[in-house]
Amino acid sequence: MLFQQVKNKIIPDMKMKITKLFTALAVVLLFGCNSNHQESNINLNDGEKWVVNAEMKPHIDKGNELLDNFIQNNGTDFLELANKLKAQNSALVQSCTMKGESHDELHKWLYPHMKLIDNLSKASSLVEANEIISQLEDSFDAYQQHFK
Repeated sequence: MLFQQVKNKIIPDMKMKITKLFTALAVVLLFGCNSNHQESNINLNDGEKWVVNAEMKPHIDKGNELLDNFIQNNGTDFLELANKLKAQNSALVQSCTMKGESHDELHKWLYPHMKLIDNLSKASSLVEANEIISQLEDSFDAYQQHFK
């Protein structure tokens, strides 16, 4: 009986608290960076891709990998995907040492990308989640077009 209570009440409550904590942490870290977060077109660096620092790339690549694996495996647990993507974004923001125009251009991509992941965590159906997942694919494509 105690196990059933833990399984049905405590574990879901803990998952929700962890999700809220990751979301709050990502928002605080993102806005703590003192960047302009207006959504706008990402510019290239005189026709070339912007360089992203080596400490940040693994988190972006891992997020892209998580999304690709979810799609390839016909995943259905979109809330788990959202939580994993949020964790990668939190690590990404924590590893940010970029400055200047490349940093500002990255934020033009990152802020809407994080909003998509937040929307995924709030999706109420797999149909809605799949629409957001498609938008996340487009977002990672935009990253690849503008950054290296």
